This record gives sequence, structure tokens and C-alpha cells, in this order.
Amino acid sequence: MSEESKVITVNRKAWHDYEILETLEAGIALQGSEIKSIRAGRVNLRDAYVQVRDGEAWLLDAHISPYSHGGYSNHEPTRPRKLLLHKDEIARLAGQVAQRGYTIVPLRLYLNKRGRAKVEIGLVKGKKEYDKRQAIAKREAEREIRRSVKERW
Repeated sequence: MSEESKVITVNRKAWHDYEILETLEAGIALQGSEIKSIRAGRVNLRDAYVQVRDGEAWLLDAHISPYSHGGYSNHEPTRPRKLLLHKDEIARLAGQVAQRGYTIVPLRLYLNKRGRAKVEIGLVKGKKEYDKRQAIAKREAEREIRRSVKERW
């Protein structure tokens, strides 16, 4: 992701619940009212996931709020949205999900420098409860170390 892109939303729950093994950038097929809602920042990726069906990748359960000035042509908030990936990328991801039991989740949604909506998806493995506790303890320890170093100076 370049420095010129504007991050719209980050799926912080995914970073907490999963171990991210690999990330990919994917385009997303949207309707006109959806891109307007995205630019307004009215997106939620918390419960969203990616599923591969018939050689196509679909973003499911991502909530993009209806556009306030959309009228009769507004979109359904949680409709399935097609992700734009190369066939070999889709086949590789589908193979990983089928063989190893991994999951594909959206990690963040952003607008690139040309104004196109992109979603960063991750191939993930679920964390156990004790892994989550270890990650929290490690984060707290690092924060405490930074705090003590800062106080010393």
C-alpha cells in the first residue's frame, strides 16, 4: 500500500482474532451509491469474510451503509461484492483454504491515489485463546518498557 492512499477502515478484530499469514490487494466491484458511502467512511468490515465460489472471490457480510442521498437507486448494505483478483491468485487462495483450513478475511479498505476502492485481504489462521493472551501481555510489556525509557530521559 502506498503512502498516498487514504485508509477508510481497518478490521481490528481480524488482527486480534487471527494470525495473518499473507496479504493481497484486491479491487472491489461497487455500485455508484456504494463508492459514495465508502468515501464518506460509512463502512464496517468487522464480520466480513471472503469466499471463493465458481472461480470468483466474493466479499460477504461487509456492511456499507446506504448513501443518504441515494433515493430509489440505493444499494443493499450487506450484499455480496465481487473481488477483482487474477485467476491464479484466486486458485491459490482457494487451494490454501481447502487443504489447510485457512480463512480469507478483509483487513482494511482504502482508496488508492487514483480514487479506486481497494481491499487488503489476508490469508489467516485462527488464534487460540492463550495466543491472544500472550499477544496482549507482550504488547503491555513493550508499552511499559517504552514508558520507563521515556521517563528516564
